[in-house]
Amino acid sequence: MFYVQRDAAGQLQRVEAAAFDEFTEMLPADHADIQEWFAGDVVENSLNQLKQSDLDMIRVLEDLIDVLTAKGVFKITDLPPGAQTKLLNRSTARKALSSLNNLIEEEEEGGLI
Repeated sequence: MFYVQRDAAGQLQRVEAAAFDEFTEMLPADHADIQEWFAGDVVENSLNQLKQSDLDMIRVLEDLIDVLTAKGVFKITDLPPGAQTKLLNRSTARKALSSLNNLIEEEEEGGLI
């Protein structure tokens, strides 16, 4: 059973496995409203996982490109101009962040000022 709270229009606002002060009714797990409520969570969680996976894959691809160019398998100029620009911009941003991290670490260790 799930404890639910509905708004004035009858739409679910909150669903919990344990009772809470504002609950207005109890519904079984197989109730259509409960199924719909959790289906939305599944879709949202899946989309978030895909977004995070995309970010992780971007980093993997950047590292792969770095390795392949370092080994001479191909040159950055072999890529289309738009891809070159994007890679160079990301590389510049990562280097800037890396240097900021180094400054922060030095400051924490008492190396600056």
